[in-house]
Amino acid sequence: MLTGDPRSSLVLLADHATNIVPQAYGDLGLPASAFQRHIAYDIGIEPLTRSLAARLGCHAVLSRFSRLLIDPNRGEDDPTLIMKISDGAIVTGNHPISEAEWQRRILRFHRPYHEAVAETIARAESGAGKVPLVLSLHSFTPVWKGVARPWHAAVLWDSDGRAPLTLIDRLRADGGLVIGDNEPYDGALKGDTLYRHCMKTGIPHALLEVRQDLIGDDRGVDAWVHRLAPIFAALDDDPALHERRLFPSRTGPY
Repeated sequence: MLTGDPRSSLVLLADHATNIVPQAYGDLGLPASAFQRHIAYDIGIEPLTRSLAARLGCHAVLSRFSRLLIDPNRGEDDPTLIMKISDGAIVTGNHPISEAEWQRRILRFHRPYHEAVAETIARAESGAGKVPLVLSLHSFTPVWKGVARPWHAAVLWDSDGRAPLTLIDRLRADGGLVIGDNEPYDGALKGDTLYRHCMKTGIPHALLEVRQDLIGDDRGVDAWVHRLAPIFAALDDDPALHERRLFPSRTGPY
């Protein structure tokens, strides 16, 4: 957790910030090169999140374990919580896996991350004296299954369009950017981080994906911090994005 200004009403999340696997789990049966790929973490997101949090003086929560170990952006009952195969890579350290080990990873990694998210959101609400705005940061590959992706960034959302639609408009105001709206992924995923902490509680939120080749080095990260910081600050200044309001999820009843 990164603690910002106690009065800050903005919370940044980075579910897939790192490729860390505790020593006890070894390499999960994968070559070292696998941990430099998107299957292990969201490339560029840790430095982007840390830099934005420092620039904006806001709170942030970053995962400290690889999504290959367990994916914090999945519900506990999601069958893809611990992946056996990820983009062609067979994760032998995850298959076969006992029920006891499945639950051990939930207790040691997944739940503490979500407890940190809940604690940070509560701290932001208490300190700012208003409902916080939550923005989740991810990154996506420039090419998928041999097809180039045209988007520079994408905004994903379920049915609460308050923050996402404003974020899309502000990003598209930069005429040089191609911004996806619920593409290349759909933002409605039952049990994921924003569903759990924001959709079910009525907290305004959005998920931003940045293409990995654009934030793969310090220069790219700095450029996107320069671009995103004023946009995030403007969103945080909007009173309409600090009101608790429940929307029915596109995934079905809560």
